[in-house]
Amino acid sequence: MQEKYDPAAVESAAQAHWRAQDAYRVTEDASRPKYYACSMLPYPSGKLHMGHVRNYTINDMLTRSLRMQGYNVLMPMGWDAFGLPAENAAIKNGVPPAKWTYENIDYMKGQMQAMGLAIDWSREIATCDPDYYKWNQWLFLKMLEKGIAYRKTQMVNWDPVDQTVLANEQVIEGRGWRTGALVEKREIPGYYLKITDYAQELLDHVQVGNPQATLTGWPDKVRLMQENWIGKSEGVRFAFTFTPGQGIPHPQPLSREQERGASGLGLSPQEAFELGRMYVFTTRADTIMGVTFCAVAPEHPLAAHAAQNNPALAAFIEKCQQGGTTEAELALKEKEGMDTGLTVTHPLTGQALPVWVGNYVLMSYGDGAVMGVPGHDERDFAFAHKYGLPIQPVVQVGDESYDASQWQDWYGDKERGVCVNSGHLDGMNYATAVNTVAAELAEKGLGEKKTTWRLRDWGISRQRYWGTPIPIIHCEHCGPQPVPEKDLPVRLPEDLVPDGGGSPLAKHEAFHAGVTCPKCGAPARRETDTMDTFVDSSWYFMRYCNPRDDQHMVAEAAQQHWMPMDQYIGGIEHAILHLLYARFWTKVMRDLGLVKIDEPFTRLLTQGMVLNHIYSRRTAKGAKDYFWPKDVEHVFDDAGKIIGAKLKNAAESSDGLLPAGTPIDYEGVGTMSKSKNNGVDPQELIAQYGADTARLYTMFTAPPELTLEWNDSAVEGSYRFLRRVWNFGFKLHGMAGVTAAIAALPAKGAAPSAPQAHFGKAAKALRHEIHSVLGQVDFDYQRMQYNTVVSGAMKMLNALEAFKGDASGEGAAADDVALAESFGILLRALYPATPHIAHVLWQELGYAAVMGDLLDAPWPKADAAALEQDEIEYMLQINGKLRGSITVPASADKAAIEAAALASPAFEKQAAGAAPKKIIVVPKKLVNVVV
Repeated sequence: MQEKYDPAAVESAAQAHWRAQDAYRVTEDASRPKYYACSMLPYPSGKLHMGHVRNYTINDMLTRSLRMQGYNVLMPMGWDAFGLPAENAAIKNGVPPAKWTYENIDYMKGQMQAMGLAIDWSREIATCDPDYYKWNQWLFLKMLEKGIAYRKTQMVNWDPVDQTVLANEQVIEGRGWRTGALVEKREIPGYYLKITDYAQELLDHVQVGNPQATLTGWPDKVRLMQENWIGKSEGVRFAFTFTPGQGIPHPQPLSREQERGASGLGLSPQEAFELGRMYVFTTRADTIMGVTFCAVAPEHPLAAHAAQNNPALAAFIEKCQQGGTTEAELALKEKEGMDTGLTVTHPLTGQALPVWVGNYVLMSYGDGAVMGVPGHDERDFAFAHKYGLPIQPVVQVGDESYDASQWQDWYGDKERGVCVNSGHLDGMNYATAVNTVAAELAEKGLGEKKTTWRLRDWGISRQRYWGTPIPIIHCEHCGPQPVPEKDLPVRLPEDLVPDGGGSPLAKHEAFHAGVTCPKCGAPARRETDTMDTFVDSSWYFMRYCNPRDDQHMVAEAAQQHWMPMDQYIGGIEHAILHLLYARFWTKVMRDLGLVKIDEPFTRLLTQGMVLNHIYSRRTAKGAKDYFWPKDVEHVFDDAGKIIGAKLKNAAESSDGLLPAGTPIDYEGVGTMSKSKNNGVDPQELIAQYGADTARLYTMFTAPPELTLEWNDSAVEGSYRFLRRVWNFGFKLHGMAGVTAAIAALPAKGAAPSAPQAHFGKAAKALRHEIHSVLGQVDFDYQRMQYNTVVSGAMKMLNALEAFKGDASGEGAAADDVALAESFGILLRALYPATPHIAHVLWQELGYAAVMGDLLDAPWPKADAAALEQDEIEYMLQINGKLRGSITVPASADKAAIEAAALASPAFEKQAAGAAPKKIIVVPKKLVNVVV
């Protein structure tokens, strides 16, 4: 055994052993309990970052600890390989996205292997592999058959330079995020998935406080985020009719074909317009008598009608249609509007109400129209003040006094309010008023109570190249036709280089060559849209169960063995869309008879981000330069608070070379980022300290679910700890008595066969400490609190290093047994966090010869005999101040403990002859004598 700890040699030896043993290949084994633990698959961006290291180490610790406890544990890995970043890299570097992607996969896989992760690489997948995305296409066609997938025309953000649709978050101040071109609103056809058909079930299973909820192993904050995104609202949907004489249709009764309930649910805004109706949905029907205006989205048919002869309104609508349209973005936008000059009729009072176009009204939400009640809606209140619209209070709360000049929170209180200024509704509370209004509207055939959802159907069409081709063929005669199942996969050509001028698929004749209509046989063209990459990640975890089955999307026996997943690990940024889509996809697969589960993930852990300090400086031209933390030192005030920073080394900047001592700005801590020069390269960290140090540091510094603030000195501390572990192991390796005691340990890892009575006082104390800490470590592993697992291992090492046993004879032999047992427990407790060093020490000291490879060694359990004590030490307090300690037999009763305290030198010295007034004994902890 080498004397000095050499991380590179240790990790190379351990990894060679694991490769030779094919240690991490997992098969379906019904004789052992299964456990499926999976980290969210990464995008192959080129390099791992410290967030990856933390995520995968959490998963690895769980995998290794459970395997030692007898579980059959699956920990797979794959690559979320399609997506826009690869296209951008291809444009920048002039290479096909496929080449860039596969090279990144190779490099990142090597980084993962250097971390020593217990991944079953035989199950590796890449979503850009035709053997994988074939099943995206296959399931899409099954959804198309069932009506879950459908084609429709929708208003989208269009980048005229990139020739592609942009997501709302890719529109920055009205311009494309990459090109800077003014974004246009276009209506284009695309494919959608009916996730809304599953809205109630998606909500029921996740809703906090719902007895039907099954996802109780998820963090409440994630469940609430999903609940809010699904957004169930109970209210009333009803129609304002158009006032005659405005060049728009007169109100019409709904025909039998059109009538879908009194609320006309299912009528599009255009269909409703043609019948002289404008539908709205409200959760505050009790305020219907306070409506003083209505507002419609810029894309609403009423807005288009009004703009035909109003150039100013047409210009305003065009302005509104530039920029993103997410609810979050609109919430921050200044609310703007313009009067259309049109009016609609109030359904209960017959009053004519003005119709405005509002930039805050979403066409994609509800019917693209809202009723304006400025008296009791804060947004409407501000809008009414801005444009001089009437404000009519119609709800009263107690003796509160209404002031139309400023908003007060009680104006929106529906729980305590009663109707006023509302005619026959006066005096009614919220629920009674809503029911009354709904009944009256239903009687008029204009509305009724309805449930609406914030959730919208999932649009999966993308006008991009690097993604799963949508398996549709377009025929001039027959329209869109599904690709026959026998012709799947529709392969994406991998040699194209996008140039930023739209998808190269549309211009690639080889992609279309020889394509005929599956229905009539006429020449046709392939669909050139590709699928949203969320499709790829919505079911990959099921494919891991048997990724080599080329006949089935999911192998029945394998997925029934492993699914549902027991533990899913990933970032909070995926809490809504990815998890929601994965849940939806699973339910669709269930309904198609492919799986037998309702939910894919039983437990979810969202690990905290890794943060680091950020340092910057404004350049002479007003730009901002960022500096690496290694080149910076803090400036502190007298209280030790950081008030600034300065360069400790000369550093390059946009203004040239800056000398050491140059003041720079300290921006606090934030997420690690290449652009801010505050990232830490895992490869450099491994090269300097070894993978075990990187793993240990990321686990010890913070609980898995909390943020981790990077600290270089703490990294060094983690390395020093591992060096101490190695040094102690080397010391034991040179002790013949210890190595002999290791060879005599029970094969199944139980407590040593030597009775507790054979151990001397020091050995008993060591065993008591080790087994006490082991009990806590075992509990912390169960609850995945890995930071305290590591601190427990540190306590064990401290106890071992402090041990001073008997010098000779039978006591020395018992000491060797205690050391052998205790260090074996430490190695097993530490192994899931730092597998390389633990594995090599386990082998070198001979534990493997007794208990087998550490990967499958029996998990240690606290020995009840070791936890029993002959003597107990009590802290001794005099008048509440610590003055020493006393040691008494474990069997001592309260009177004996009190007597020992009073007989102690510490009491005699402090009491100075005074009699005790009171003695307080806290069992097994302390004695406090009051004099």
